[in-house]
Amino acid sequence: MSKNLNAFKMAQRQFNGVAELLNLDPDVREMLRWPTREFKFQIPVKMDDGRYKVFMGYRVQHSDARGPSKGGIRFHSSETLDTVRALAMWMTWKCAVADIPLGGGKGGVAVDSASLSPSEKERLCRGWISQVYRNIGPRQDVPAPDVGTNPQMMGWMMDEYSRLVGEYTPGVITGKPVGSGGSLGRTEATGFGVIYTVREAMKHLGMDPKKSTASLQGFGNVAQYAAIGFTELLGGTVTCVSYWDSMDRTAYTVSKDDGVDTRFLMTITDQYGGIDKDKAKEAGYEIESGEAWISKDVDVLIPSALEGQINGESVKLISDRVKIIAEGANGPTTPEADEVFKERGVFVIPDFLCNAGGVTVSYFEGVQNDMNFYWSEEEVFERLDTKMTRAFKSVLDVSEREKAFMRDAAYMVAIGRVVEAMQLRGWL
Repeated sequence: MSKNLNAFKMAQRQFNGVAELLNLDPDVREMLRWPTREFKFQIPVKMDDGRYKVFMGYRVQHSDARGPSKGGIRFHSSETLDTVRALAMWMTWKCAVADIPLGGGKGGVAVDSASLSPSEKERLCRGWISQVYRNIGPRQDVPAPDVGTNPQMMGWMMDEYSRLVGEYTPGVITGKPVGSGGSLGRTEATGFGVIYTVREAMKHLGMDPKKSTASLQGFGNVAQYAAIGFTELLGGTVTCVSYWDSMDRTAYTVSKDDGVDTRFLMTITDQYGGIDKDKAKEAGYEIESGEAWISKDVDVLIPSALEGQINGESVKLISDRVKIIAEGANGPTTPEADEVFKERGVFVIPDFLCNAGGVTVSYFEGVQNDMNFYWSEEEVFERLDTKMTRAFKSVLDVSEREKAFMRDAAYMVAIGRVVEAMQLRGWL
């Protein structure tokens, strides 16, 4: 994210614009512009060398009007309270637009995961839980993995919570390993959900998926399965992916004009999404700068990294050929870039609709935990496809009826559902 961009101010700005369109009551606007609860805390961790290091941790619960707060935990060196606030707010709209009975929350720790040993990560995960376990739970707030965290870390967190409360509680955390209360299909969920919405957008625009090309920013979990989905589910071609090299702290783009082999690239990728450049070159891939992904002459751009990557400056690099922006990341497009897309008629699938597949299958995981009965992978994907398709169509219907930009239409659907829940509960 740009150093000059405050993610929370951007989230509030997006909300304010739609609040005007909806003519929301000023008091309701104020309630939804700010989180319901915020937690900021220190986490002392004993490092492998015997020294203690203190990390800053966060948990923000934006809204629980529609159900328990829901949202990931990010371990990222640039994590701030405002970043977590923005992501928590977007989670409220994401759960509402997907029409799942959850609210919005988000957590984080200001740390570079790659700098920690496995044992240090485990102690940090357990330390995070020890600070907030009284304020989370299956009926309060359900965390999940996000940037810099993974299923194993969620397993440690679930175990620590269960230890502290004195009973096995798998539903406190989602995104856990399969075999420890996790759901089949959770790994692929966000990326495949992105592609389900791209498929529906292509139907709407009359595009042939098999003749379409895509460029992706990022090569973490979301981008990997979005790339696989674009090629294997839609029959399209992915010409490049970008990634962040945690070793030399530089972004690169790996490209191949006739299409990248995502599954091959995954075999030479570390746990943080960093691709082995030497092995990629040996296999015939071109290594370009980290910004190259955005200027590719493709039909679909799928930003799947951090916030604010498509902004007032970088949007100028986007090819006139691009017809769809599918936001696999949270908040990748700034309002300034949105104005350019409106002028150019680019179809934007907004983040909290496009990448709602992860939280949807997290919801499925919680349901399975409650039942103590687990579904097949095929059943998970069928249910996910149904949910994502319905969510897309509900937003598209509003967009066409109100002649609204897709992001505004998604906000209209989401905010309307949250306000209705607040009214039904007697809060308004």
